Amino acid sequence: MVIVDCGRALTDPKGLRMPAACVTTETPAPLSPAQELEVTLAHDRAKKIRKAAAVARFNGWTIGLFAALSAPFALFSMPGFVLTVGMAAVAYNEFAGRRRLLRFDESAPRFLGWNQVAFLGLIVVYSCWMLLAGLSAESPFAAELRDRPELREVFDSFEGFDQVYHLALVALYGTVIVMSAVFQGANACYYFAQKKRVVEYLRATPAWVLGLQRLTPGQ
Repeated sequence: MVIVDCGRALTDPKGLRMPAACVTTETPAPLSPAQELEVTLAHDRAKKIRKAAAVARFNGWTIGLFAALSAPFALFSMPGFVLTVGMAAVAYNEFAGRRRLLRFDESAPRFLGWNQVAFLGLIVVYSCWMLLAGLSAESPFAAELRDRPELREVFDSFEGFDQVYHLALVALYGTVIVMSAVFQGANACYYFAQKKRVVEYLRATPAWVLGLQRLTPGQ
């Protein structure tokens, strides 16, 4: 579409009228029905990719929330500090991977998948660290009985309490490791599977549609 805009006539200092200047502006024509259909079909094909981006957003907010909640305790424990910083980094990567997915970056699924693997490694290291520290240190029951001799008259031995305490530690951190392996492992596999979808989408979608979608990611 061409728009011609003619301004008002001008008068020079001698009183002579000068012809009005006309400016021609070209505006892009609207999409044809065929092009609109192509955009709609591409939008529908990208549905599963947008769903994966929504998963990354959920993971980012969830992990970021846990990092924020653990931050006040991070200054009093080296394992807690490492865990908090690690979770903050994982949350940041989830949001970064989401943005890359919405721009149909082929490397985004692998980036998000390995981010979940790294998160799993962080949880395993933290759990093993805390478990070994708990098993090697004096149990709360032993410390209490040592500080309060009168309790020894009630409890002949605190070895049974120590065993229960150690079993509870193993059960707690063992459960954390197993559940994390299931959840983070499933997340990683889900992300890795998106690479095929992104590649197929890029092959099936015209370049001009991709350019339009990348200007408005997430739409």
